Amino acid sequence: MLIAIHQPQYLPWLGYLDKIDKADVFVILDNVQYKKNEWQNRNRIKTAQGCQWMTVPVLYRFPEKINEVRINNKENWSRKHLQALITNYSNSTFFDNYRSFFDDIFSHNWNRLVDINIEIIKFLISTLDLKTKLVIASDLKLREEPTERLVDICKILDGNKYLAGKDGNKYMNLELFEEEGIEVIFQDFKHPVYHQLFGDFEPYMSAIDLLFNYGDNSLEILRGK
Repeated sequence: MLIAIHQPQYLPWLGYLDKIDKADVFVILDNVQYKKNEWQNRNRIKTAQGCQWMTVPVLYRFPEKINEVRINNKENWSRKHLQALITNYSNSTFFDNYRSFFDDIFSHNWNRLVDINIEIIKFLISTLDLKTKLVIASDLKLREEPTERLVDICKILDGNKYLAGKDGNKYMNLELFEEEGIEVIFQDFKHPVYHQLFGDFEPYMSAIDLLFNYGDNSLEILRGK
């Protein structure tokens, strides 16, 4: 059983989906400290003027955990995000296939950041027809030390393999995994190149960039086939 674990990202990129696709179980790590200026409340889309950040404004107070962070709904961010998608992707081949989901997601009054992130992740898993089981870390009883937390997740879910990020060896105590008989595998994601709107290819966009351009063929491209 291969387990992958990651914080919930907003409109996650293709490497995030690659990790989900490769795992038997993907655990959303929502009960660790929120990090400002990372990917938990923002991501990028491609526009005629280059990359554009899509940022959800949050009301964050250190040391809140991800699942405690509230969205600042005094800012009209959701309307702006929907309009950005319409402006930049309405001419893409498959935008209309998914328009209703984003109409709904941005019309909902979200309070917690984690909730909209999980809803989008579930949508991407379903749309790409990924078979990976999704688990929320805060539903599990875990130790607080970072590597012990990861080991606990693997043991609770009967995982004998753990899929780490490519730089995971920089922050994990690999000996703890070895002691528990858990094999650590490091992700080696090769970003696909595909046709986008607006000129030359730009990697590391939100996965919706691929989805709007390739629809049902997105998973095949993600897997490099």
